[in-house]
Order: sequence, then structure tokens, then C-alpha cells
Amino acid sequence: MAKHSLVIVESPAKAKTIGKYLGKDFEVTACMGHLRDLPKSVLGVDLEHDFEPVYQPIKGKEDIISALKKSAKSADMVYLATDPDREGEAISWHLKQLLDLPDEKTRRVTFNEITKKVVQESIQEPRDIDQNLVDAQQARRILDRIVGYELSPLLWKKIRRGLSAGRVQSVATRMVDDRDREIEAFQPEEYWTLDANLLGNDVKKLPFAARYHGKDGKKAELKSAEEVDAVVRETENAAFTVKSVKRTDKQRSPSPPFTTSTMQQEASRKLSMTPRRTMAIAQQLYEGVDIEGEGAVGLITYMRTDSLRISEEAIAATKSFILSRYGKDYYPPQTHRYKAKANAQDAHEAIRPSNVEWTPEQLKKDLTGEQYRLYKLIWSRYVACQMANAVYDSVSVEIDAAGHSFRSSSSSLKFSGYTAVYEEGKDEEKEEKESPLPALREGEILTLKDFSRDQHFTQPPAHYTDATLIRAMEEQGIGRPSTYAPTVSTILDREYVMKEGKYLHITNLGRVVTALMKEKFPDIADLKFTAHMEQKLDSVEEGTTPWKSVLREFYGDFAQNLKQAEKDLEGTRIKVPDEVSEEICPECGRNLVVKSGRFGRFLACPGYPECSFTMPLVVEMPGRCPKCGGRLMKRTGTSKKTNKQYTYYCCEHMNSRDESTKCDFMTWDVPVKDDCPVCGQTMFKKAGRGFKRPFCINPACSNFLPEEKRGYPKKKPEGEETAPAEETAGEAEKPTAEKASSKTATAKKTASKSAAAKKTTAKAAGTKTTTKKTATKAAAAKKTAAAKKTTAAKKPAVKSTAKKAAPEA
Repeated sequence: MAKHSLVIVESPAKAKTIGKYLGKDFEVTACMGHLRDLPKSVLGVDLEHDFEPVYQPIKGKEDIISALKKSAKSADMVYLATDPDREGEAISWHLKQLLDLPDEKTRRVTFNEITKKVVQESIQEPRDIDQNLVDAQQARRILDRIVGYELSPLLWKKIRRGLSAGRVQSVATRMVDDRDREIEAFQPEEYWTLDANLLGNDVKKLPFAARYHGKDGKKAELKSAEEVDAVVRETENAAFTVKSVKRTDKQRSPSPPFTTSTMQQEASRKLSMTPRRTMAIAQQLYEGVDIEGEGAVGLITYMRTDSLRISEEAIAATKSFILSRYGKDYYPPQTHRYKAKANAQDAHEAIRPSNVEWTPEQLKKDLTGEQYRLYKLIWSRYVACQMANAVYDSVSVEIDAAGHSFRSSSSSLKFSGYTAVYEEGKDEEKEEKESPLPALREGEILTLKDFSRDQHFTQPPAHYTDATLIRAMEEQGIGRPSTYAPTVSTILDREYVMKEGKYLHITNLGRVVTALMKEKFPDIADLKFTAHMEQKLDSVEEGTTPWKSVLREFYGDFAQNLKQAEKDLEGTRIKVPDEVSEEICPECGRNLVVKSGRFGRFLACPGYPECSFTMPLVVEMPGRCPKCGGRLMKRTGTSKKTNKQYTYYCCEHMNSRDESTKCDFMTWDVPVKDDCPVCGQTMFKKAGRGFKRPFCINPACSNFLPEEKRGYPKKKPEGEETAPAEETAGEAEKPTAEKASSKTATAKKTASKSAAAKKTTAKAAGTKTTTKKTATKAAAAKKTAAAKKTTAAKKPAVKSTAKKAAPEA
């Protein structure tokens, strides 16, 4: 092995962790991500010379490049240890070119997990840079650069400045638009449910409900109240007889371990984390966290993956852990192994803890709140995927009444299995609860209490959330693990899509841009075309397709469509329709419209410039105003001092022009959909990330939770803040005053050194008192001295006194 080796990773946290494992013969340093890229100001791709990229060092990273060159020059061997994916491979390739590293002293190493064993084994098995991976990343980068830099100017000219177009973001925006249009076009259909409320003949006479199923063995749907009434008439005097009772054990299998997509979905559902935040926290867990007694340790395997594969070594360790902690009943007869989807790259393992023995509870004290919650989610999902199935005792009963069939079912947990550790979240929380059934037997005659009938209407599909949009993108083959989070963040940042609560909605701007893309650039806006392009990039990675042939094939039609679009839209400016709100301008009575500005979206009067009224954007919240019963609104404001945005919640009548309806209710707490079980008023929860327990703010209610118990920082009693603050300031200034006095004394001794020292010495000695300026200062000093005597008995000198004490010393 080389005497002195340099290992280059991407982040300082990773460098710290790996450096601990490799020892003194290795210098581990961080390149801080990309050091070379296409230039920002121009396209950076020579279209006339077969798409040759023009790479440049990134501005502002000169010092890092210089330091790396110096370290590489003195090293006997350089190991490029950037992330184990396409982008990481490309960063290593750029480093080799930028640092002018010869082939004989350059090696590529990857770490699927950053643990001592894996790091030391991987450094012993280096390889060359995989040019196929690099070319796949170059092809993606240049494709996205061409689309962005050639399409965006068209959007600027024809719609609005500051817009951008992207190959994947355009499709994601279209998916949200298509879903919203589907919801808008949805026509609800009426249907009814009919339940027979029955009593068994057992001792307890346990009541239960049976749902109407059909007639004469055929399923029937009740479409109207008349059909319900007809069934009731035919059955209300008939005997309700148990036709069949089926009891079975139903087994439920655990969910597979996390991929990037499923981790982002579950973190969104269970932890309310955005995909971008999820990936940032996962990166921290992968690169290394300081653990007491262990130092910096990587806690999870690499988090950008579409694989469900688990190493045999990890499976064996997990089996041992489950057997020792939960017992043999909780390990399945046959080990669970999961297969990835057909189009998965399967380059890395599934996301799992690097050491299953490190339970979340053991590490909690060393992790931040977000790190702990995400690690617990990953750890629990992984351990559960290797555990035995959950077993449910399921009972289904069919009841006959005059040829009509009613059915009821119930299930109870018989063996918890994997659910002792983890259960997957659901996108839609509504789930019908099953009531327990009495012990019934075939042929038993039941007692009818009454009927429950309910009218329903079919519901449209739900708006996308972060989680469901990522799932849909994955199912359609749009993007790859590394692109899901940036894509969702981009369409939100560009305001093509907005988020209300957890749901994504298309904006008028997003709708206009999508319509233009569908009309003028049908390939880019087409889901199948985009998915096909991802498959081509995968084939570049596999080495079966030259990367520039992918660019040539794409650019021919794109350039032609772009030229035609510019010709068709010449002299045209596409107007984005105003988004009209229900809020009324208090000055002129018009409906306010949504505008976008420097600090995001806000409400403005459409009568500008005659009327210039603006106000923060309003979002309706669940619950009711505790003062007047009006709607509760979420509003944002901007601090005049810091220019930072803040959020508050208030009554809809806060800006009412009618004094009889005006309401001044405002709070920083978030209203929730739950009402107080005691007084019935809307409950609130503390603002911020994560789950917070709702509380009642009604002082007259026995369930009222005082403000000091809601989890906010304690406030100091009134009158205590100013004095301590002044005292602290005075104390802080004392060293300054002493230093100033010392400097003045020194200046007296060395008057010849500077003119400033002369002035200071003269002031201190009191020799220059003839000028008007000095007289004024002397008078001020007298006043200060008098004030000082007056307040000396009360408290130490305040800041202003300390400052004036120095010249007088």
C-alpha cells in the first residue's frame, strides 16, 4: 500500500467519519460537492460540434481546488470516494480532470455504508472510474441544460420573466394539472348504504350492524332513497337468519425495506417532512453522526436507491437481533427476500440501518429531533420487513332476510408479528371501523332493532400530496431516485404548483405554462416520452448506447419545435389569468386577486393604480373563530426590520369594513379540525414541525391549557427585561472602558506616535479646552457625571455612561 494516500470525499462530515476508520496513513479531505460544471451565464454546450460540453471551475471554489491540488501532488495515491451513484461518479471524473491526476495514481472507491468494516474493505478493492456512469450523468446534465437554457427564454418573452422549463419538472407539473382537471370535471353520483342494526341471541345481547349486499345472491347498489325504502319494506318484518359464518386466519405481510421513493413518501405521511428535507436528514445519517463512545458513525446505508436487495450479512445480523429481542415466533419460517421492480437500476442495497443493534432509543440522546425520527422510521421499517407476518382472526357473516343479503365482518389481532415494530402509513386516513361480532351460528334467528340509512356521493380522486406525486412519478417511470425531491421542490419554488395543507394544487401560471408545453413541445410534456428518455439514460449507464447519440436523437425534433414556436408566437404575449379570491378589498369593494412578488404570493386589489390595497395571502383553516364563530384564516406577513416572513392565524372578519362584524381574534397557534370534547370549541396546536398535541384555548373550559404549559419558551415577568438588559450592557462595556483608559494613558506617554494619540492625551490632561467643540463636550461630560451620581445607588453604569467614562479617565 502507498505510504501516503489522499482520500477525497464530498462533505466534511463524511471525511471525519472515514478518516477515523482509515488511520494516519490516509489524509481524508472534502471537495464540498461539484468543483467543475457547465458555466451559469451561457449554454456551455457546443451544439455545432456534437454537443461538446464546456466545463469550467465553479466560481468561488478556487481555494478548495488549490488546496486539493497541493494535497494530491504530495500524495502517492489518490482515492476518489464520492457518493456511489451517477452524480458521484461524475464528480470523481471531474476531480481527476481538474486536478490533472495521472491514471496510475488515481483510484475510485465507493462506500454503500460508512462503517469501519465496509470502509476498510472498500479501500482494499478500488477500481477505475466507470465512464459509462459518467456519460449517463453527462447526457442527463446536457439534456436538462439544453431544455432549460433554450426553452426558458421563450417563457420569459411570452409569459413572464423568471420562469424556467425543465425536462422532468414540466411533466411533474402536467401530472398535477391533469389531476386537478380530473377533479374539476368530476360528476358525483348518488348512492346509499343501508345497515341493519341487529342483536344476537347470546347472553350479552351484543349489538352489531350488517351492511346491505344484494338480492338473490347478486350484489346490488342502492342508488336512491326509493330503492332503500323498498328494501326496508321487504325486510322489516322478515326473519333475519344467519346464513353462513366463516372464520379464517388472515395473514398480513410486512412492507419491503425503504427505497428512496418509499422513504420520501412515508416521511411525508408520518413525519410531515418534505422530500427535500427528508433527503437532507438522510444524508446526515449516511455520512456520519457523533455517537457517544463510538465517535462519528454512518447510521444508514446509501439513501439514493431503487433496490430492495439486502446483503446476506445484514440479513443474518437482523435474524440474530429479532430472535434475541422478540423471540423465535417473530422470525418467519422462511427469510423474507424482496425483488426490485423491473425498471430498477438495483445499483445499491435498500435503505437500512448500518448496524441493526443500534436501536433508535439507544441513539436518541446523540441525534437531533429530525435525525431521531427519520432514523427510527428507517430502522423500524427495516426490522419489520424481516419479521413474521401478522395474523388476524377474521370472521365474516352473511345474513338472509326475505331473499335479501346483509353482510358483516370483523377481525382482531391474533399475533402481532411485524406490527409489534412498524405499520405502513396510508395516504387517505379514512377507514371504516369494524364493530366486534357476537358468537353467531348458522341458522340463528337475530333480532332487528332498526335500520340506518345514509346518503353518499362518489368522491373525485384526491389532490396529489408530496408522497402521492412521488409515487405516481415512480410508477410512470418519470425521474430517478436522485431527482424526485428536487423536482417537487422546483415546481413549488417556481409557483407552478402551490401547497394548501398537504395537498398540491396547480396555479394559473402552472396551467398556462403546461398548456404552452403541451401545444408547442408535446414530447417534453409527454409522460411516456420522458419515461422512455430515462430508459435510454439507463442504457447509456449499461454501456449499450453512446451518450451523444441520445442527445442527437433528442435535439433534432426539439430544435425544430423551438423554431416553430418562436415563429407562431411572434408578437404574442400570453396573459396569466388572475387568481380571484373571495376576499373583498376594504377600500373599493372589489374581489382581491393573487399576485406574486419578491416575498412570494400575496393578495392585491385588481383596481391598481386607482386602488393600491394589498394584504397577505389567505388560506382557510379548519375550525371556527372562538370569538365570533367565523372562518379561521392562515395569513403571512413580512417583518419590516428583517424582511423575513412570518405566519399567523386570524378571524376572517379581521379586516371587515363593517364594525358590527369586525373581529380582532389573532393567534400564532395552528387551528386543528378537532373540537374540544368538553366545550366544543376549536382546538389549536403549537406551530412548528412534527406532531403536537392539540389543546383548548377557552379559559372558561375545564379542558383549558394555559399558555405557559403549551411548550413555548417561558416569558420573563413584566418589568424584568429592561433593567437586566441594561445592566448586562453596562457590564459588557466595562472592559471596553478599561481598555480605552489604558490606551489613553499609553498615549500620554507616547504622544509622538500619532496625531490621534496626541488628541487623546490632550483630552485626558484637560489642556485643550478653548475650542467650541471641546467646551460642548465638557458640558456634556458634566451632565453625564451628574446623572451618574444620581443613578449610582440604583444600578451599575449603563452602556452610554461606560462609553463616556473612557475619554474622561
